Amino acid sequence: MSSVVAVVRTSPATVLRDIRRVMELAGAREVLPAGRDTALKVNISWHYFFPACSTTPWQLDGVIRALRRFGHPVERLWACHNRTVVIDARLGEQENRHLPVVEAHRVGNVHLYDPETEWVHIREAVGGLADRFLALNRVYPDGFHIPRRFLGANIVHLPTVKTHVFTTTTGAMKNAFGGLLNEHRHWTHPVIHETLVDLLQIQRHIHSGLFAVMDGTFAGDGPGPRCMTPHIKNVLLASADMVAIDAVAARLMGFDPLRDLKYVRLAHEARLGCGDPREIRIVGDDDVAGERWQFEGPYGRMTFAARMQHAIYWGRLRGPLAWSLRSPLAPWSYLASVLYHDFFWYPRHREKIEAALHSEWGRLFANWEARAIPPDDLDADGWVDVGPEPAWPWVRRGRHWRSALRVLWTAMREAPERRRRGIR
Repeated sequence: MSSVVAVVRTSPATVLRDIRRVMELAGAREVLPAGRDTALKVNISWHYFFPACSTTPWQLDGVIRALRRFGHPVERLWACHNRTVVIDARLGEQENRHLPVVEAHRVGNVHLYDPETEWVHIREAVGGLADRFLALNRVYPDGFHIPRRFLGANIVHLPTVKTHVFTTTTGAMKNAFGGLLNEHRHWTHPVIHETLVDLLQIQRHIHSGLFAVMDGTFAGDGPGPRCMTPHIKNVLLASADMVAIDAVAARLMGFDPLRDLKYVRLAHEARLGCGDPREIRIVGDDDVAGERWQFEGPYGRMTFAARMQHAIYWGRLRGPLAWSLRSPLAPWSYLASVLYHDFFWYPRHREKIEAALHSEWGRLFANWEARAIPPDDLDADGWVDVGPEPAWPWVRRGRHWRSALRVLWTAMREAPERRRRGIR
């Protein structure tokens, strides 16, 4: 099958119709068998709302409506979330308006790190395929575990268009990172590109259908996936080829995917997908597919936290500090991340959030519950009326500090190094 990526222009008034269209153009009906469970892999890169950072509510809502229209029974659809030591997924699904969507459609809502989720050793899941991993056997000599409920299920990834300080851009391939690896994911950062290729190999083996719908209503430039500058781009992408959709999104942002994105190049060379835009069949709106946004990228103005991460994983601090991230001392890094991002960076850049909330997309987000479309209206086009602008500052200091303190406490309490030693 040739690699097809659908790219369409969208607006709040037409976004639900456009999601159906972009999925149809990319072959979702053929790729995702309706008789299987289907996981909707939500992306939460920050538990707070920040434009372009995480799956949007209209993206999740539109994909659920489209799948139901394509014949997928609601009882076989489930949103899934992974836990990250510095990201609170339960807070994130509320602050990013995912939970109201899930509850309205009555689909399952799975937090993969809850006790009822069974995890299976990778050798049991993929057999001899594990011998062909580029990096994961070196990172995890004793192997690792993946969620059993992924085996034989469809998966639809829900990334956004944005840059990333480790991988230049991030999208469909990176979205598998949290769901497939255990809580020691940071161990793979020195070999992150090879890791993403290994994860794509696993997905192609275990899933009955693999698909991605990428939201570029807001697109993020800068030291992502959190501390970015958001831009309104009004685009949607979809594909059954994770490599191709990431390559096309990267080209829209102004990058050369085979030159600038090692993970795309490695996956292309391994024939896991097509990373060469010249060989990808792009369907949909030609004018959108031809855009080049000339994003600066993640490395021009990195945050202090990003510079320190680069120094630890690849630079001058690798010797003095990298060893500590694989030891019981690792929680120091979780503490540092939360203190920098949640206590310092986010409240100091609230003007970016407020500016986004003045846009049509921001107003739709702020008024999401009040403007909810009945979940059984599978033919709805979108939101003509997105509601008023918020009448209050979105980042209210008292509420934010209380939330940040809870995140900090959770990060330290739930650190895997502490749980392994029986510390509570």
